Amino acid sequence: MKTRTLISISVLFILFSLVGPALANKSSVSIEGPQTVAKDTEVTIRITVNHKGNSFIHYTQWLKVMVNQKEIAQWNYTIGQRPEAEVFIKEIKVKADGNMEVTAEASCNIHGSAGQATLQITIK
Repeated sequence: MKTRTLISISVLFILFSLVGPALANKSSVSIEGPQTVAKDTEVTIRITVNHKGNSFIHYTQWLKVMVNQKEIAQWNYTIGQRPEAEVFIKEIKVKADGNMEVTAEASCNIHGSAGQATLQITIK
């Protein structure tokens, strides 16, 4: 009986390993924030990460946010500390002391990244 259970679990694990990634995708991001702000305003930037198929084998491994090509935030995930959901949101606050180009990118540990998202914020 124990052998049969072990074989069943092994078969399910193999099937999940083969089918799960086929149903998955690359990690993608979108950015929400104002397009224009007054100088020296604190700006809230909202990053939404989307990654279908998060599991203990396959998950968003990292998320990075940059302003004017300088990294301002990074989240790293592991098999033991994965993102909270397939779609999750991170918010950051930045002081707008000049025009800003905000970029964000996330990457799946198996499939990689769908690319960067960009938001231009202009000082009025």
